[in-house]
Amino acid sequence: MSEHGEPTGDTAGPLADGGGMDSATETFVTHRNLLFTVAYEMLGSAADAEDVLQETWLRWADVDLATVREPRAYLVRITTRQALSRLRTLGRRKESYVGPWLPEPLLTAPDVAEDVELADSVSMAMLLVLETLAPTERAVFVLREVFDLEYDEIAEAIGKTPAAVRQIAHRARAHVAARRPRGVVSATETREALEAFQRAIATGDLQSMLDILAPDVVFLGDGGGIKEAAPAPIVGADRVAPLAVSLRRFSATASLRPAQVNGYPALILRLDGEIDTVIAVRVDGGLITGLYAVRNPEKLSRVERETTLRR
Repeated sequence: MSEHGEPTGDTAGPLADGGGMDSATETFVTHRNLLFTVAYEMLGSAADAEDVLQETWLRWADVDLATVREPRAYLVRITTRQALSRLRTLGRRKESYVGPWLPEPLLTAPDVAEDVELADSVSMAMLLVLETLAPTERAVFVLREVFDLEYDEIAEAIGKTPAAVRQIAHRARAHVAARRPRGVVSATETREALEAFQRAIATGDLQSMLDILAPDVVFLGDGGGIKEAAPAPIVGADRVAPLAVSLRRFSATASLRPAQVNGYPALILRLDGEIDTVIAVRVDGGLITGLYAVRNPEKLSRVERETTLRR
C-alpha cells in the first residue's frame, strides 16, 4: 500500500498469477478518488480519509469478486462503514483538541469548482455544518445528497432499514438547511470578496475591511496547540477587522496568494516561502460571514499538491 492508500505493485504482485488480485486492484484504483471523497466528506480529514481507504483496500482484497454485482456500491459500503467507525473515534479526539477544530484544507483542481454541487459539499463552510450532525446523520446526508445513492443502498452501508434511512435523511436535510449559507455561493462571488479582503490587508485600511465583513462575521483559527491561534471563536466585524488588517505586519517576509481550496477561492499565507496559514471564507450576500484560518502544520500538507475529488 502506498502512503496515499493506493494498492502498489508489490501489494498486487504475490497474487497476480491467480488473476483475482489484478482485477481487484484495477477496480479499486478506478473508484479510488470517489472513495476518498466519500471518506473525506464524512471525516473532514484527508489523513484519516487515507487511512480509511487503506482499510477499505484490505477488506476489498479479501472479497470473492464473483459474489459482487456492483463493485462501486460494494466499495462505497465498505468505505462508509470504516469512515463511520473512525468518525466516532475522531469525535472523542476532538474533545481534547486545543482551540477550534477546522477541517483539513485541500488544494483542489479546477474541475472540482466546475461541479457546483461537489464544490459546495466540500467547502470549508459546509464541512463545518456537517460537523454538527451525528455520525449516522452525516453518513446518510453525504451518501444521499452528494452522491445520490438510493435509500436501500445507504441502508446496507449503515445497517439501517430503508424507512429509517429516509427519516434520518429528512432530519439531516432540515438540520443542514438551517445552518448552511442561504444559497450556493458562486466561485466568482467568493473570489471578489477575497480580493476585497486581500486589498484591505495590503493597504491596512480598516474601513475597507469593515465594508467586506458581515456585522456578525465569525473568525475561527486552528493552530492545534502547535501554532499560535485564537483559542475561541471571535465574533463581530469590530473585533475581526483589526485582527485581519494586522496581517499586514508580515508583508516584509510574507506572501498572500489566491488558490483553489476545497473547491473555492481561498488565500495561502507563506512566511519565508513556507506555508503558514490557509484562509478560507464563507460568503453570504456578498459579505464574508465566516473566516477560517488553518495554521496547524499537521493539516497543511495537502495544500502543496492538488487532490482529485470525484462524485
